[in-house]
Amino acid sequence: MRASDAFDAAYDFVVCGGGTSGCVIARRLAEDPAVRVLLLEAGGDERVAEVANATIWMSNIGSSRDWQFRAQPSPGLGGRRPALPMGKVLGGGSSINGLIWARGHKSDFDLWAEEAGDSAWSYASVLEIYKRIEHWDGPADPLRRGQGGPVYVTRPLDPIPLTAALQEASAAAGIPAVEDLNGAVMEGDGGCGIPNVTVKGRSERVSMASAYLRPVMGQPNLTVLLHAEVRRLRFAGKRAVAVEFAQAGRLHEVRADCEIVLSLGAINTPKILMLSGVGDAEQLGRHGIAVIQHLPGVGQNFQDHILVAGCVWEYRTPEAPRNNSAEFTLFCKSDPAQPTPDLQPMLEECAFGSELTRPQYCLPTDAATAWTLAPGLVRPQSRGQIELTGDGPEDPVAVQANFLDDRRDVLALLRAIELCREIGNSPLLRAFARRELMPGPLDAPDMESWLRRAAGTYFHQSGTAKMGRDAAAVVDGALRVYGVQGLRVADGSIMPAITTGNTMAPCVVIGERAASLLRSAHGGVPDNRASIMQRR
Repeated sequence: MRASDAFDAAYDFVVCGGGTSGCVIARRLAEDPAVRVLLLEAGGDERVAEVANATIWMSNIGSSRDWQFRAQPSPGLGGRRPALPMGKVLGGGSSINGLIWARGHKSDFDLWAEEAGDSAWSYASVLEIYKRIEHWDGPADPLRRGQGGPVYVTRPLDPIPLTAALQEASAAAGIPAVEDLNGAVMEGDGGCGIPNVTVKGRSERVSMASAYLRPVMGQPNLTVLLHAEVRRLRFAGKRAVAVEFAQAGRLHEVRADCEIVLSLGAINTPKILMLSGVGDAEQLGRHGIAVIQHLPGVGQNFQDHILVAGCVWEYRTPEAPRNNSAEFTLFCKSDPAQPTPDLQPMLEECAFGSELTRPQYCLPTDAATAWTLAPGLVRPQSRGQIELTGDGPEDPVAVQANFLDDRRDVLALLRAIELCREIGNSPLLRAFARRELMPGPLDAPDMESWLRRAAGTYFHQSGTAKMGRDAAAVVDGALRVYGVQGLRVADGSIMPAITTGNTMAPCVVIGERAASLLRSAHGGVPDNRASIMQRR
């Protein structure tokens, strides 16, 4: 890696954002020694204890390693402004998240393929990418799991005893226990079990920075600039040619001779597109931004998984959290008529409440004294949008999340609460549950009121530069931004619909797919020296 305060005037590729997808893209492009790659990351070095130690991952939320976004007041949450954590550190979300590796359901990727008109996004194709990505340390499944890839994936070592009882109680409720939640279960109607995690040993986080970037940091053709915040793109006509960024109080501009890739996440990617003149012409005009390309879908289609904090029980015997403090989850349908699972309740190994419900119910602060089943919605119907508030990079965006705006989401989550309470109050869990602390047996209006005061987010913002072929699409199946040249988007923004489960793993797939597309477009790796040199 080139020194973080030194860089050249031009590179073949400039990757904006060193998060989950950006790390993958930079690594794969730099595997060709003839290709010069610059990676710009607004945050700092991920090699700090709070990132490295998987057991204290929650300490990153709200810290300097979090962009600390908040949504605008959401009517569906009674006017509350939910936090929207997003990684601001090398590795992005993979450096601060809860470390769960959830691939997504077969139906998710088949939908992407249909939307894009490209079978390379189908489940069958993505499954082969996953097998190349992973180094799976778990139950053998050669049809679905890979060995020898850069990302170490396993199951938590020695989970708390509660997890076995939760699996029994869930099975009694009709949700079968499975050994591998990324196996055949993600091709069917759901199941429960211990999630896959990106953890080595008992506590070492495997981020995409450590898995992809660190092994190649010494290469002279890869430059990684930290604390380098992208401000806008520069165009020559309809071609994106340069990136303006700020570092250490100074403005810089760097040229991209081949392409620019935006991997800034579902909030900052549409912001930079709009500030650069790519977006809805009416919104850009309100802020005096010259229109390069009218794309009304930029910033639209905002989606996030909803997590309810939560259904809480007091332990009979205190049990300290282990591993990533979330060693059990399940996938199921809120209604048998649903085509695929839409619910994902998650174990939180503490008393997990919102800013309103925690004081109301006087929840204990000692994590060892209580546990939570947090109802989760992974196929939300509500949609929001990202809006500019000014014409400058310093102006914050307004995130209209619109959580629980669609009545179908409310009904699904009410069923999730009912299910969590059924499991938690099961006779099979009496050894672990002294009493239910929250919410208790409320009538229907009060339960819905509680839901709106307790609901928050899984931290999986997605969809705001969606891939597709309709009028709202921002990128095509090759992740090229419509109407301009030299510019692609590769992060959770491109999801037409959010995946079923935590989004880290699908974002790695997006990064791998983007890198493959870029290599193919510019001559291939490793034998593309001539074609790259001809472009200089």
